[in-house]
Amino acid sequence: MTLSRRELLAHSGGGLGAIALAELLQREDGARRPHHRPTARRVVQLFMSGAASQCDTFDFKPALLRHNGEKFDPGGKVELFQSDPGQVMQSPWQWRPRGACGKQVSDLVPHLGGCVDDIAFLHGMVSDTNVHGPGTFLQATGFVRPGFPSMGAWISYGLGSLTDDLPSFVVLPDARGFAPGGPRNWSAGFLPTQHQATMIRPGREEPIFDLFPPADVAFVDDASERGTRDALRALNRAHAEARRADPRLEARIQSYELAARLQTTAPEALDLTNETAETRALYGVDDEPTADMGRRCLVARRLLERGVRFVQIWSGADNGFPRRNWDSHEDIAKDHGTMAREMDRPTAALLIDLKRRGLLDDTIVYWTTEFGRMPCSQGSKGRDHNPFGFTNWLAGGGIRGGVSHGATDEWSYKAVDGITRCYDVHATILHLLGIDHERLTVRHNGIDRRLTDVAGQVIEAVVA
Repeated sequence: MTLSRRELLAHSGGGLGAIALAELLQREDGARRPHHRPTARRVVQLFMSGAASQCDTFDFKPALLRHNGEKFDPGGKVELFQSDPGQVMQSPWQWRPRGACGKQVSDLVPHLGGCVDDIAFLHGMVSDTNVHGPGTFLQATGFVRPGFPSMGAWISYGLGSLTDDLPSFVVLPDARGFAPGGPRNWSAGFLPTQHQATMIRPGREEPIFDLFPPADVAFVDDASERGTRDALRALNRAHAEARRADPRLEARIQSYELAARLQTTAPEALDLTNETAETRALYGVDDEPTADMGRRCLVARRLLERGVRFVQIWSGADNGFPRRNWDSHEDIAKDHGTMAREMDRPTAALLIDLKRRGLLDDTIVYWTTEFGRMPCSQGSKGRDHNPFGFTNWLAGGGIRGGVSHGATDEWSYKAVDGITRCYDVHATILHLLGIDHERLTVRHNGIDRRLTDVAGQVIEAVVA
């Protein structure tokens, strides 16, 4: 009699056999055991591509009002990306205290201003680069070079899926195009291929590539589709059984089988017609300019509540000039004004909607940008890149709301307190998910690689 691996381990009784069986069952069930008790189960990351300005959104500095128009002289050489230091430039928007915590927030983002009591702001962020492509990779993957797994892929690999019917990692790119680096920002890198993101484009006639057969192929019906899938499954399994040393085969089989299930599950998850008029209005799904971002944020909520582990939403596309991202070298009021009108209301709606449905308690919301912008002018109206101090924020899933961690100097130029790098944020998110970031490693090219490279500390000040 021939025994399967599961049967062999089950018959081996206690000791190592029982341990191995438990590990096997855990892998087969699609989820892995966390290192410690988690406070969160899922993550949604909102990436502001192009570098959103901290001193026009969440990092209020009275010195910019007092010294507006004066020569910018913080002491020492000022290193800029493509310009010389201009004059001190106050924000074009007014600031006011928001929420019970009294956090000063710009009128550029009034809807998010109403959510500050649920948000932990990270004002001491710094980047290793002032170039968009490497900076975007750094925030998305922990490395300035391409080829490394994204945070979503690491979390999918570390924890597995919450559902068999939808991907564990989904990306919703800006309808206008990709950020610098494109799909390499959400790849699985050297991890098994099934952990890379599935790209979904809500609002398109075909939101997922090749989800359905062409309409003019009459011989494809439900019966032939099932028969073809069954035959392919048998062939694939036989092929993989003879080549157990090649993990790519199993990853490919799993991706094909998930693709087949998506034909049933994805249309329902992406269908917004059953959402109430109040919910659609909250997200701005039927209004310009919030329609695209609002639709993607609402779809994100639907995916999260159906078991998707990690959802990534992009605001801004690297598609030339005129700019359609947060890279406001020429005119901060015009360019940031457009981007914020698109982003602010839908992002706040996502926070509000998750909270009222009880999902924010175990969902981390992470608002990201690759670096910030300078407090001095570029030309007369723009701002240059600033990797020395900027703001990201976290909410939900075990995060303390209504707090600010870290600080920049009086100009919002350089981080001077609570200096925070992407590794620290990634370590904190993994910690809240029950993962010790130093133990989530994969041997690759002779090195034990991890999301946090050789750095990273949990930011205890923002953990509830």
